[in-house]
Amino acid sequence: MDNELIVEKSWWGKNWKWFLPTLTLIFSLLFWLILSLSIDGNVTDIAQAYSDNSLYEKAIEKAKTNQRVLEAIGEIEPIDKLAILEGNAIYSNNNNSVELSVRIKGSKGKGKMDISADKNGTEWKYKKISIRIKEPKEEIQILKDTI
Repeated sequence: MDNELIVEKSWWGKNWKWFLPTLTLIFSLLFWLILSLSIDGNVTDIAQAYSDNSLYEKAIEKAKTNQRVLEAIGEIEPIDKLAILEGNAIYSNNNNSVELSVRIKGSKGKGKMDISADKNGTEWKYKKISIRIKEPKEEIQILKDTI
């Protein structure tokens, strides 16, 4: 009589071939659903803001000259691409006007930068740039349209 031990495969060993593709599909669908719901279907606006570096880079340069911003947040770091995806962008007027909100991080703290701008040719003309911080709760006006 043979006394060989029969070792059965684990659940993972038996089912990984169908489980991994199914899990990938589920996560892809959830990611797409969350993305489309969280930004009210404005995927194209976020993509446009993502690709228009000058819009937020020039606003950051203006904010870096504000003394109150330097006191509250410190030296502002460049905005990473994930911050743009997490933010909110609404384009209007045939994509020549934008309302953008994006998180920023500085050497002393963090906050949200709100930008309102109109495109004049290839350049953005800023109507409003402000930074909101939580601690202490404050909104710092960098630029405010006086019209």
